[in-house]
Amino acid sequence: MSQYFQVGDQVLWNPSNGVARLFMRSAEALAPETGLPTGLGPMESDECQIDLTAFAAFVGALIERYERSNHPILRSLMEGFIATALVLVERGGAELPHSDVNDDPWPPAGPVRDVERWAALSAHHARAMPR
Repeated sequence: MSQYFQVGDQVLWNPSNGVARLFMRSAEALAPETGLPTGLGPMESDECQIDLTAFAAFVGALIERYERSNHPILRSLMEGFIATALVLVERGGAELPHSDVNDDPWPPAGPVRDVERWAALSAHHARAMPR
């Protein structure tokens, strides 16, 4: 059996029940780190509707939190969720909101979002994420 993460009728991901439950619980656990809603609706009839705008904002805020930390365990715990969530943002056609995380490494005005690293990690995850 599996569950669907979707925007309207567009299926973004169709993981097994156990993976879906863990993803949902992980989002709930990480939400206090951002102070934002996750954008993930309840799982009803094996479907979770995603508010893509809210979800993209949540994922963007998680990346900011990750990039501002130098704690290896915190970063490790967040990394897999973020990479998976980035696949959903991309499949939904959304973009992460622009933030004060500086995409341009010069001049260094704060944490630098490692766009290429996140792209590679999310691409790796995407290959294991059936629709």
